[in-house]
Amino acid sequence: MALRSRNKVSANFNMSSMTDIVFLLLIFFMLTSTLVSPNALKLLLPNSKAKTLEKQTISISITKDIEYYVNENQVSLNSLEQELSILLDNDKEPGIILHTDKTVAIEHVVKVMDIAYRNKYKIVLATKSN
Repeated sequence: MALRSRNKVSANFNMSSMTDIVFLLLIFFMLTSTLVSPNALKLLLPNSKAKTLEKQTISISITKDIEYYVNENQVSLNSLEQELSILLDNDKEPGIILHTDKTVAIEHVVKVMDIAYRNKYKIVLATKSN
């Protein structure tokens, strides 16, 4: 009389639960990768509530006739960087508020921002409150 055990261990492995997990992970990563924008720039955009820097040191103005003023003193674009370096030489955290007429082309604003970037000055574009 041969005795057989009633409980046999199956050597087969069920892959259906594993494929469900892989499928859910695939969907998760596809959805979250569309929400990430790697080319986004970190910009400090000005508020329209007339808030300025806490420590305002220099004011630069560009008129509609493309005239540059540093604290109400007219300067040329060529001497603007030298004037700023003289005025902001002793400041630990130099800050600039840029006032510009809304008819001024963006290229003139970018020139001033480029000077601030090269010298590591903080710059904020002033806006008119609502």
